[in-house]
Amino acid sequence: MLVHICCSVDSHFFLQQLRKDYPDEQIVGFFYDPNIHPYSEYILRLEDVKYSCEKLGIILYEGQYDIENWLQKVKGFEDQPEKAHRCTICFDRRLDISAKKTIELGFDKFTTTLLMSPLKSQEKLKIIGDNLAQKYDIRFIFKDYRAGQGSHLQALEVKQNNIYRQNYCGCMFALNQQREYQQKLCDELISPINQQILPESIEERLKLYRQRTKLENQNQNYKIIKERFLNYRLLQAYVKHNKQTIPSYFLFYSTLQKKQTKGKVEFIQNNIGYFNKNEVKIISLQYLNQLLKTNYKNIYQLIYLPPNIEQEIQLRDTILSNPYDLCTIIVLETITQDKLEIYCDSKIYEDVKERII
Repeated sequence: MLVHICCSVDSHFFLQQLRKDYPDEQIVGFFYDPNIHPYSEYILRLEDVKYSCEKLGIILYEGQYDIENWLQKVKGFEDQPEKAHRCTICFDRRLDISAKKTIELGFDKFTTTLLMSPLKSQEKLKIIGDNLAQKYDIRFIFKDYRAGQGSHLQALEVKQNNIYRQNYCGCMFALNQQREYQQKLCDELISPINQQILPESIEERLKLYRQRTKLENQNQNYKIIKERFLNYRLLQAYVKHNKQTIPSYFLFYSTLQKKQTKGKVEFIQNNIGYFNKNEVKIISLQYLNQLLKTNYKNIYQLIYLPPNIEQEIQLRDTILSNPYDLCTIIVLETITQDKLEIYCDSKIYEDVKERII
């Protein structure tokens, strides 16, 4: 039997129940989910499914990440809510490819872990599965493992096995709508040009769950805990001198009231330039190199090969004796006392992240 797998949260318990109901069947997993965006989230979910399947002794196949084809299929339905026709198109595509994979592997049955998700219509999935079964002359296995204590037992399995619990279905359109409804920044779709790993980003989660897998393989004792913290995203920022943009670097937690200001450095002390407006501070690249013991030759090197976030927060603490001071700190090649125009559009918000102890 081939089992289309959407994520390990829905598959781990589902696969165990299938084994109990079909003890004589060879069960294999098939991860085909081109709806997942961005690609880093796809990799995170794939690696987590591999982790789950290895624990359960399930062979796993990976389908093609053909997101361009998927986007063409759902074109015109981007603004529809979750569970509407866009989801039906998505299910059609993923289950059709799964049915074809079933035949390719020489199996005569297939099913999907989407049946386990409380946000998916089991009735709709059954209709699609039965139609494909008739089309390809195979069987679609419908199982409602959510019923009774199923969802509760599923949650226990997820917690006990430290499985990655994603907070959106995977589709970028549903994600945008979900974040708008929650009045939250859609930071899953924000990636810095410098490849810096941001707090509670998908890249940070990927790093954490790879560490989990490593610890599991080494049989080490650990626990994943959650903690509340102040998160930050810099959306756009620049400094202009004589109406020309000059190279600049804005440190983590830099915020600016009304996003922009004009003025100049009116006082310099201990290598820090104090702007005459909006609590802005300016330091030179040379001073940053001195504090971090780095050797950046110019601001462009700093932009594309930045220190990590922890180093930036520590740098802010060194400069201001407060790591969570929210004033704008800018790194320039040299501190100038000429008139400057500064723009900083950033977001500060409460968030929750996971950490391994």
